[in-house]
Amino acid sequence: MNASFRQYQAFHAVIETGTVTGAAAQLGISQPGISNLLNQLERATRLKLFERNRGRLVPTPEAALLFDEIDTLVRGLDHVNQAVIDLQNQQAGQLQIATNHSLAFGFMPSQFRKFAETRPNLTISFQSQFSTRVQEWVMAGLFEIGICELPLRHDGLEARNYYFETLCAVPEDSPLAKHDVLTPKIMDDYPFIVIGSEHMVNRRVREAFQSHSAKWRITCHTDLFRNALNLVKHGFGATLIDPFTLSSDDGRGYVLRRFEPCILLDIVIVTARDRPLSAIGRQFMDQVSDQMEQMAVPQDRK
Repeated sequence: MNASFRQYQAFHAVIETGTVTGAAAQLGISQPGISNLLNQLERATRLKLFERNRGRLVPTPEAALLFDEIDTLVRGLDHVNQAVIDLQNQQAGQLQIATNHSLAFGFMPSQFRKFAETRPNLTISFQSQFSTRVQEWVMAGLFEIGICELPLRHDGLEARNYYFETLCAVPEDSPLAKHDVLTPKIMDDYPFIVIGSEHMVNRRVREAFQSHSAKWRITCHTDLFRNALNLVKHGFGATLIDPFTLSSDDGRGYVLRRFEPCILLDIVIVTARDRPLSAIGRQFMDQVSDQMEQMAVPQDRK
């Protein structure tokens, strides 16, 4: 037997639409072309697949059994063809994104929602982890794009750098709330919550207090900005918070004040230098980059 897929496709279309005319319209070929393909299939299979009854083709029992067998095959190819069209129109694909925890609570879900609005067949693989692990995952090819904090720990990563101002959160009943701007002098000996001893924000705050000869009194250590903000809400002290955590919070139980000198948080979008990005990945990275650029500190303030 030497039947071709095109012959099976014509056979499937005739039974599905009920007429040669319908099959021709579905497949975009002429009616004689459909008839020719059916004749070829009958010769190849040596089966009588249709009877003619008053000008109409009536499937034989053998045709009904054959249709059941090839239905999955034909529909599977149609699905593949549609997937190709979706990829060409950039309406399908898989996003593979890993970020640090701060971006995972609100910022990234909102970006995914916006990106998926015009891409109904998009699949998203998303995880959050500490920044060193995010970089390891991108290097290993587990994720296509990573968003994390500096420093870069792998030479094989390409990076887009952004810098964000942190704001000081204090309990809403704190006497510090009367100030429009907080400084190390004003916060001298005030309880402070920190994000790990070696985090960049903590190093910069420590240097600011030291340079102003103010006492930096640490009362709590935690590993996430989200945890630090919850501790502020419960009155444990003040902390500096990134804009991503603040954007997904309810804003209750604390007040925000500018801190001077400005304490920056350095964020990078990373990709593997030796692997090209998918078209979907490039588009998503451009979208996220635009949004982060709007939130970032202007060049002249860095």
